[in-house]
Amino acid sequence: METSKKVGIFVLFVLGISIFGYSQYASASQIEVSITESELLDKTEKSSNYNIELQFENPSLLILNAGETEFFVIANERMVGKGTLESFTLEPLSKSMVKGNFHTNSQDSDNSQSLKITGVTKYDVLFTSIDVPFVYYPTEEQAREFIHQE
Repeated sequence: METSKKVGIFVLFVLGISIFGYSQYASASQIEVSITESELLDKTEKSSNYNIELQFENPSLLILNAGETEFFVIANERMVGKGTLESFTLEPLSKSMVKGNFHTNSQDSDNSQSLKITGVTKYDVLFTSIDVPFVYYPTEEQAREFIHQE
């Protein structure tokens, strides 16, 4: 009888940890991203370079450490630029500002009707890592500011 109680407690413990782990993974998958700053560094006939700052909001109870993150700027279903974000840490239930830069290869993005920023961030959590994709659709005003349209 004593052994079956220990096995039962162990199974309940593992089940509880699994449910908690899955719920935190699901929460981490819901990280929100928004543009807080975009600064044009230089502009040529064929390309532009920008410094940006994005805000990430962590809805989970986990501390998430992210390495350098590559992201893509897509306008009208066409990639018009790509960039990187610095390594960062997202504290539980908090927001973090992350600096980065991006480069556009053509000025076609200046006439964009729809803009989205997409990428995959790899977070190191305890003994594992998880890849969390993000897609951000800025408002029309944010898109104009982000790509510095006149």
